[in-house]
Amino acid sequence: MIVVVGLALSVSVFATWTILLATLDDRVSAELANEMEKLRRYAKSADASPEALLKEYLAVNAPDRHETFFVIVDGKVRWRTYAEPPAVLDTDRALVARLAAATEPEGGDWPTSAAGEVRWAVMPVVADGEVEGAFVAIVFYDLERREVVEVVRVLGLTALAALVLAGAAGWFVAGRVLAPVRLVRQTAERIGGSGDLSRRLTVHGDDDVSALAATFNHMLDRLERAFAVQRDFLDDAGHELRTPITVVRGHLELMGDDPEDRAATLALVTDELGRMNRIVDDLLVLARSEQPGFVTPGEVELADLTVEVVTKARALGERRWRVDEVAEEQVTADRQRLTQALMQLVANAVRHTVPGDLIAVGSAVRGDRVELWVRDTGPGVPEQDRERIFDRFVRGANRTGSHDGAGLGLAIVRSIAEAHRGTARVRAADGGGALFLISFPYEEIPPTSPYET
Repeated sequence: MIVVVGLALSVSVFATWTILLATLDDRVSAELANEMEKLRRYAKSADASPEALLKEYLAVNAPDRHETFFVIVDGKVRWRTYAEPPAVLDTDRALVARLAAATEPEGGDWPTSAAGEVRWAVMPVVADGEVEGAFVAIVFYDLERREVVEVVRVLGLTALAALVLAGAAGWFVAGRVLAPVRLVRQTAERIGGSGDLSRRLTVHGDDDVSALAATFNHMLDRLERAFAVQRDFLDDAGHELRTPITVVRGHLELMGDDPEDRAATLALVTDELGRMNRIVDDLLVLARSEQPGFVTPGEVELADLTVEVVTKARALGERRWRVDEVAEEQVTADRQRLTQALMQLVANAVRHTVPGDLIAVGSAVRGDRVELWVRDTGPGVPEQDRERIFDRFVRGANRTGSHDGAGLGLAIVRSIAEAHRGTARVRAADGGGALFLISFPYEEIPPTSPYET
């Protein structure tokens, strides 16, 4: 930027120099032409001999600064203006001879040793066809030009000083502006070297660079969550799959040739492999719950969803199934994920109840929240366990079913609720037992006009 500004200032100074010189040339030429025109007008109004006319005009016409006038008669300088000129030129014989030889008005340039280049104009006075004398006007062009040079020099020095100040200020401002970018680079280098994704940038202001820092922090948040999910997935998979793998390997190593023993071993191995498959499926669901696109929102009829879950759940066990309440509302949600969450809660209720116990499913819209719940008349959940049972691989007590889950079902329920910007929790049900509740914001679907196609 300093180079660009320097080039711009150089072009500006050069253009100023060129314009001022052109203006000076025009002004000097106009000044000499004006002196000749004034002499013509004076000659028309005066009634005197050529010599007297020139002498009188020289007496009444004072030169401006950097100008001088004199009169030539018979090839010699006869009279000179009383104003002291910057340099005496009427002693320059070559110049006087050149001016005395003029027979008509003309002008030109002449180099001198005393004042540099001068610009002259001569007006001969003719009487009876003879040149009786001549009026000479001289402008000291080099002196005028020196003033232009001085102006341009001052302008150039001013531009240079401004460039230095602007460069220093620009360097300071650029350093302040680019400091967050430098911090982003340094943080990225430290993260790349140490793998520590907990570092964050401090965001100040609301400009584009601050937005970049905020975006970088957001990216680090997502990376940290992604690595955490990956790490948890590997830890959980290794921890939970190690036991069935050990069981399968041990039984296969001890399996003999007896057909009954082989059949029992194969049945046990098949059951363990099925359990491993369910664990892997649940872990994949939990891993995908941290990624965008885990839920696909659409129109969901809460009443249909509630009744459908109860219908599907009847095959899970001999219980007293009931629909507590249904909401006659359409909401924006992922029907499959909500069904999956409710079926997990129903299966959990079956494992903690016995035949004849009550399991009820319900839905309602209360204020700006949608609530879906499953309640049972089982032993309930102790208050100290109501938060931790939603963590991975945490199994509740008081199981009555034969199926031993991996402790991932309620973690999946919570992930589905959070994907809908909601919560999942448990409390004691009225009359005993447990009530598992999923709650998320209510987004009403506007009714469709019957005339729309």
